Amino acid sequence: MKVLIVDDSKPMRRMIRTVIGDLVGEIFECGDGGDALAAYREYLPDLVLMDVKMGLTDGLAATRQIKQVFPEARIVMVSQWEDEQLREDARLAGAEAYVGKSDLQPLRGILTDG
Repeated sequence: MKVLIVDDSKPMRRMIRTVIGDLVGEIFECGDGGDALAAYREYLPDLVLMDVKMGLTDGLAATRQIKQVFPEARIVMVSQWEDEQLREDARLAGAEAYVGKSDLQPLRGILTDG
């Protein structure tokens, strides 16, 4: 399984990598939503783990961009913001799940159940 992590925080990308590393074959990273579509196109991951709030292009816009070109893409939002409106916005953008950064363990379940 190939996973793309999109997050503007390198320490958070490292933390996610640590949590899921034993469950996946390859992990790719990019640091902003603006790079996410190109990275998706290059790596064709099985799953994208997308931050919501990033510097240039946020995760909601990046999710919409990826889903427009690759409707079969599986995207999970990973955010420190545990807000119901953001969860709904993520769902409407095309994300299949929303995981809070305060507890990354649900990512393991998504990877093994998916």
